[in-house]
Parts: sequence; C-alpha cells; structure tokens
Amino acid sequence: MTYNDWFDQHATKHAKIMQKLEAQGLDEYDIVQYFIFDNMVKNEPDFCELYATNTKCHEMYELNCYMCGCPHFRFNQTPVLEDDLEYHSVCSINSKRGKRTYTEDNQVHQDCSGCTIPHGEDYILSNFDHDWLKMMKKVKN
Repeated sequence: MTYNDWFDQHATKHAKIMQKLEAQGLDEYDIVQYFIFDNMVKNEPDFCELYATNTKCHEMYELNCYMCGCPHFRFNQTPVLEDDLEYHSVCSINSKRGKRTYTEDNQVHQDCSGCTIPHGEDYILSNFDHDWLKMMKKVKN
C-alpha cells in the first residue's frame, strides 16, 4: 500500500468515527478519550490492522490513536532525489526519537516507531481539530 493510499483510507475511517461521536454530542475531551488504544481495539477494530493482534504501534502507557499519522511526517509519492537517494518520507521536525531507514535500492523512509509525540493527550488537545485532514494538511508533499 502506498503512503497516499493509506492516508486517504485513514482519513475516511477517521471521518466516519467522528461523525458517529459528534452525533452523540461528545466534546473534544471525550472524543480524544474515545481514541485511547484499549477502547479503539474493543470498539473500532477495523480502524487499524494492528488492533487484530492487540499490538501497539508505539510502546507507551496510554497510546492515543486520534492523530494516527503524525502532522510532522512528510511523504512524497514521487521521490525527491538527492545524492542518488530517493526520499520517500521524512520527519519535518527531525525528531530525535525517529530515524531514517535505507533500503537496498537507495530509498529513504522515515521510521517513526520510536516517537510518541502525536499520541499523547496534551499534544492532541493542543492541536485538536474535528477534521483529521486539516491537522494533517502538510503531510503530503
């Protein structure tokens, strides 16, 4: 699956859940609470393929899935060539917890598995928007 395919599919799934929660009259805080990993595994099993095995994408105490897909992640469907490397994805803030991976054919991909920035409640609430696409507007290059 390409980054673009994942991004578009995820936006649709997020919007569907948001419609349901907004129809219930939940406020921002309660919406963010709904997206806590344990609740999502139980109530939204199709939101993430990792839910089927109860596996977290980031090891942290209270993983929140509201901002799945970091607003600091950048991807290119058409790679940017620099010094014979094809940059497919990078971190716009160069997080110390992230790292770049290099494939045998000189492709560069951002590995965010060690970074938990967008999965904490404080970060989510300070960057909250009902529309996931607005929060992620800079992700696609």
